[in-house]
Amino acid sequence: MYNCRVDGKSVQLALWDTAGQEDYERLRPLAYSKAHVILIAFSVDTPDSLDNVKHKASFAIATLFAMLTRLQWVEEAHERCPEVPIILIGLKKDLRDDPAAQEEMRKKSMHFITSREGESAANEIGAKKYLECSSLTGEGVDDVFEAATRAALLTFEKSERGLLKLAALPIL
Repeated sequence: MYNCRVDGKSVQLALWDTAGQEDYERLRPLAYSKAHVILIAFSVDTPDSLDNVKHKASFAIATLFAMLTRLQWVEEAHERCPEVPIILIGLKKDLRDDPAAQEEMRKKSMHFITSREGESAANEIGAKKYLECSSLTGEGVDDVFEAATRAALLTFEKSERGLLKLAALPIL
């Protein structure tokens, strides 16, 4: 549970994260009816994780965060909860400025996902917003929770009373 205040409203966020494990696949449909916002996450230092968001990967669901990483599940979310906003989140943004991480990416002939690429992916999957954050530095983390809470409140006001539900996806 995460308690916060947005626009003078007290909000209690509940998170149920299945970490993309197939064992929890049967539970996913139960979360759709309760979700008020869907968060899809990928790591900016792992280009494959963004591809997974757009094309394949695994699923994690949270009571307040529903994270989808397979295209079929993104489509499923749009189908089962068309009014629920999706927010795409780029994680580990601090690594773009880390010389060791830059060198590691260079050695692997890889590049960091840019903000522009994240924005493009957000548009591609129909996300309402794209944000980036770093759990290491804390940069942008509050912005993610605030945006998710605001989006959830808008959805919640249109639906039944109860806890706000946030769905979240694993990083692959």
